[in-house]
Amino acid sequence: MSHFHDNKEELCPTCGKDFYFDPKLAVAAIIPYEDKIVMVKRAIEPGIGKWSFPSGYVNRYESLGSALKREVKEECSIDIDVGWVVGIYSEKNNPVVLAVFHAEWVEGDLNSNDKETLDVDMFKVTKLPELAFEHDSKIIMDWEYGIKLRLY
Repeated sequence: MSHFHDNKEELCPTCGKDFYFDPKLAVAAIIPYEDKIVMVKRAIEPGIGKWSFPSGYVNRYESLGSALKREVKEECSIDIDVGWVVGIYSEKNNPVVLAVFHAEWVEGDLNSNDKETLDVDMFKVTKLPELAFEHDSKIIMDWEYGIKLRLY
């Protein structure tokens, strides 16, 4: 970890990006389409070249729903309706708090035209590619459980 000098921000020693000491809120979407879910192939660390959910940081003065819609549009070129909360996830020694939502695809054609995304595609939950983060599998399990609860 670099040291704090002259009011400069700390940088992560792994990826070189800003390091947040206080929690930083991020959002992610699980977007089902028929029997698949939308996923993005990351073009940035951590997890470069691996797959995860469309996601990103919440900007100052931005609601969670607005941030989620913006991130999905940037990474996937589609519009969504934000649905129910799948879960809120955090890990010790990681400053990111992730709010994950179920979302419905409203319109647009799936396309990757974002510098943070190498590709965008849809996968069956039973045949997922290599995931970027350990918690992604837990998030999918929580989402599947949430679907079952809503069916009964």
